Amino acid sequence: MMLLVKFVNYLILVIFVLVAVAFVTLLERKILGYIQIRKGPNKVGYAGILQPFADAVKLFTKEQTFPTLSNFVPYYLSPVFSLFVALLVWAVMPYEMGLVSFKMSILFFLCCTSLGVYTTMGAGWASNSKYSLLGCLRAVAQTISYEVSLALILLSFLLLIGGVDLSFFSLYQRYISFIILTLPLALIWFASCLAETNRTPFDFAEGESELVSGFNTEYSAGGFALIFMAEYASILFMSVLFAIIFLGGALMTMMFYFKAMFISFCFVWVRGTLPRFRYDKLMYLAWKSFLPVALNYLLFYFGLKIMFSVMLL
Repeated sequence: MMLLVKFVNYLILVIFVLVAVAFVTLLERKILGYIQIRKGPNKVGYAGILQPFADAVKLFTKEQTFPTLSNFVPYYLSPVFSLFVALLVWAVMPYEMGLVSFKMSILFFLCCTSLGVYTTMGAGWASNSKYSLLGCLRAVAQTISYEVSLALILLSFLLLIGGVDLSFFSLYQRYISFIILTLPLALIWFASCLAETNRTPFDFAEGESELVSGFNTEYSAGGFALIFMAEYASILFMSVLFAIIFLGGALMTMMFYFKAMFISFCFVWVRGTLPRFRYDKLMYLAWKSFLPVALNYLLFYFGLKIMFSVMLL
């Protein structure tokens, strides 16, 4: 019975996440519209509020095309698995109602983000197109590079909070947010999240100027929609995770969601203002800038932890 209740709770969470994804796409198009001094979607429903649902109906009712030379099974399953992983990772959210109470939620999050690479790789390789293959190879190299700095930053915080449960973060940030103590790490984490979710200025997997549309070039209709939804579900998750780790607050408060919304806005803001990086600069940034800083902070917090342990003794 308890298992059934948890499953229903998780199902409700997934439905809300999918509705949120729909409105994040609308938010992005509106913000980009105003950045570029135009209106954005404003015809379907009041002020364009029903536009995401109209887009979803259009995409899912279109004819699904399959390239003749594609490897059918991975080509077909990659978008489905991509969305599945993007929704599965939401199970780590430390809701007080006991949704899925993970004691190892941070490790589960790292496992799920690592799995995301395989879906992109499968989609690009199975399409049997040179543009798709180049896009997926870029995405794999990029994701692996930035996962290293993400993991090291998380390790720093694990030393501070003394556990791998996300619920500890709201506990330790009752009086002061971690962003005040660890601002450089917060900025590195945000930049790494942009790279991890293939967003501007690190959208090399989908570089329109040189790769047509990158790893999803051969996808249309439902397949494209699933990849699109997976990307926005990841953006939303990374925004909520940033709010949990750096901004604190209980998940059952309204203020927490305003913080998460602001981070989602920052994702769009970056897209509207920054041009695409050069690929070698992206790798340089990961290995020669972010990695040394994350390592130094890790050693600093490790020393701090030992110092306080000795003082307590």
